[in-house]
Amino acid sequence: MTKLYLVRHGETVANAAQILQGWQGGELNETGKAQAREVAGKMKDKPIDAFVASDLHRAIQTCIIIAAAHGVAKDDITTTPLLRERDWGSFTGKFIPDLEHTEWPDDVESLEHMKSRAQNFLTWIKTTYPDKVVLAVGHGIINKAIQSVYFKKPMNEIQKMRNAEIRVLML
Repeated sequence: MTKLYLVRHGETVANAAQILQGWQGGELNETGKAQAREVAGKMKDKPIDAFVASDLHRAIQTCIIIAAAHGVAKDDITTTPLLRERDWGSFTGKFIPDLEHTEWPDDVESLEHMKSRAQNFLTWIKTTYPDKVVLAVGHGIINKAIQSVYFKKPMNEIQKMRNAEIRVLML
């Protein structure tokens, strides 16, 4: 059985400013770096066979900090677009409170597409890392989609992950 530590990236400059980042890289702020160091401290004595991150900068930054506590270098972290945050299309870069009563554009990634990516991610982890322990750093909504698929529950029944929160899934 594969053990998956699913982590949300640390807080970013855009998170703090309530800006939708989507597929933009993002940059951890000081709080986010401290959150990643806190996760690193919590996880440093746990055996981890592989470190995986979304291919977006904020997730890679978080994973580098966590992996360093295990003596794992940046080049030994695997990245995957399967863990990317939801593609917010033309909402990307917008101030979240301004969007409350706005009709969603057609270019926002559908929940069905995200859940398909989530299923593909879980399958990839199980087949690539059988019987291993994997720490994977993703994003709030894709991590929610992964848990939705894993628990076979609607996304609105999955509690939102805080920045740098860890959840454990056994695959």
